[in-house]
Amino acid sequence: EVQLVESGGGSVQAGGSLRLSCTAFGYDYNNACVGWFRQAPGKEREGVAIIDFGGSTRYADSVKGRFTISKDNAKNTLYLQMNSLKPEDTAMYYCGLSWRACGIGIVANFEHRGEGTQVTVSS
Repeated sequence: EVQLVESGGGSVQAGGSLRLSCTAFGYDYNNACVGWFRQAPGKEREGVAIIDFGGSTRYADSVKGRFTISKDNAKNTLYLQMNSLKPEDTAMYYCGLSWRACGIGIVANFEHRGEGTQVTVSS
């Protein structure tokens, strides 16, 4: 069974940076679509970034130019480097993995998802 474990969340001031990590246990990222989504209190889940089956990256418009998704297949770890953070980035961040379909609009529904890590950005 695949287990995804996120880490790296925390509290930062606006303009700061965080790097989230997501380690996969029971499977590797080599042939999967992987990504991050987030959910703020009272809001819908939002796809943030993905790496598709071909290795291409996609980003939500709200994070383009500020966030970078990457993965280290040798470490089975997915990353999300978040720079120039804004208060509106405050949310619980989750990673996801899918073998079936891929897209930034569906990452929140991937068949494997982690438990999340909290990111809080203060103004």
